[in-house]
Amino acid sequence: MEKRNSLFLPAVILAVSFLIGVVLIANVWKSNQRANQTITVTGSAKKDIVSDLGFLRGTISVQSSSLESAFDELNRQKPILISYLASKGFPKDKINFFTINSYPIYQTNEQGYQTSMVLGYVYNQRIEIKSTDVYKIKALSLDITSLIQKGVVFNVEPPEYHYTKMADLKIEIQAEAAKDAMIRAQKIATATDGTLGPMRTARMGVLQITPRFSNAISDYGINDLSSIEKEISGVVNASFEIE
Repeated sequence: MEKRNSLFLPAVILAVSFLIGVVLIANVWKSNQRANQTITVTGSAKKDIVSDLGFLRGTISVQSSSLESAFDELNRQKPILISYLASKGFPKDKINFFTINSYPIYQTNEQGYQTSMVLGYVYNQRIEIKSTDVYKIKALSLDITSLIQKGVVFNVEPPEYHYTKMADLKIEIQAEAAKDAMIRAQKIATATDGTLGPMRTARMGVLQITPRFSNAISDYGINDLSSIEKEISGVVNASFEIE
């Protein structure tokens, strides 16, 4: 009888320990199962923006039979260009002039190969204008080729339109996309009688800055500089635990 009593207590302790172990293992298993139940969603956000800085670049170019006459012709046309720009609201101190370049033009033979015979010389000079009045830049880009009527050969480049607060806007768009992902995940969890748990992973996609109403996308992102009115959009791929 005493022997039976002496074995009872260890048996009870062993049984209790076993039950505690089972409970702990079950809780760990349930926790792991819960952690393995995730939902992955894609959130998106977009915003319309208007460019606040414009650039217009172009080159005044002349050609003549000698270096001296080409240089003189360039100096004849430049004041006309400067006067024209001033009349459009861009005085000389707002014009950035680049280095003057020159090069010879060689004659080609009947086979289309270049010879050593010099036919003439080209002198050109590139300029750049920038303004926060982007619509003024646009109007100038459409009219400046009329200088040909005044004997000025000016090759204008497509204008560029920038948005200078893009760094802050990128952060805002990514935050809005992450919020949209969470809302989508919450709706799916509710529809399946689950509870949305914490976010496990999040990956930001590239930003697309396109002309307004454009549906263009690129794996490497788009940074449109051709339009004044733009649209910036971003996506976030996120996964959440389901409890």
